[in-house]
Amino acid sequence: MSTGELLSIEPQELEFPFELRKQISSSLQLSNKTDNYVAFKVKTTNPKKYCVRPNTGIVLPRSTCDVIVTMQAQKEAPPDMQCKDKFLLQSVVTGAGATVKDITPEMFNKESGHNVEESKLRVVYVAPPRPPSPVREGSEEGSSPRASVSDNGNLNASEFTPASRAHVERHEPQDNSSEARTLISKLTEEKNSTVQQNNKLLQELELLRREANKSRGGISLIYMLLVGLVGIVLGYLLKKT
Repeated sequence: MSTGELLSIEPQELEFPFELRKQISSSLQLSNKTDNYVAFKVKTTNPKKYCVRPNTGIVLPRSTCDVIVTMQAQKEAPPDMQCKDKFLLQSVVTGAGATVKDITPEMFNKESGHNVEESKLRVVYVAPPRPPSPVREGSEEGSSPRASVSDNGNLNASEFTPASRAHVERHEPQDNSSEARTLISKLTEEKNSTVQQNNKLLQELELLRREANKSRGGISLIYMLLVGLVGIVLGYLLKKT
């Protein structure tokens, strides 16, 4: 813990579990050890690389304030994982009841006669934590690796059972719906085929009816011609007799 007359800072270094292409955050806790209102301001040697929230603020008497420093995602790792970036925390006593709106850059200007307290913090990259091996933990506790895997497997199964059930319940209606659509499509095709066949039969019946009518009309005409011819022959014979 870095201790000053106004604010104490914890931790003394900004540690970042460095990972490429990932935003990483580190936090600071500022504690006001006085009975005064203390204004603070955070500066850094690399402002484009870090985002500080809040970068200025008021710490009430005998209270604390958390500051979150977020490092932007990095495309490359520094040589030997060493970082040269630094932060500067400035603090100064302000009037009672002061708010963030009352903070001005002039308050942190030593040349203007203000009693400004400064604390420097360096940035440290650390390796990201790795999840422990379940089998190794089980072996350390005196149980066999098989028992350890079984216990973890049961735990995971109980956690994921609701999701698995939801997955099955969500897919069964889809399968039934697919079968229903297939059946409906098949029945629709059969219906269309039946309608086409009925229309074809109706057309053939209509054609046969027309041909039959023509046939009946032709027989009547022949019959009339024959009757007329017979009448002419009979009339001719009667005249000769």
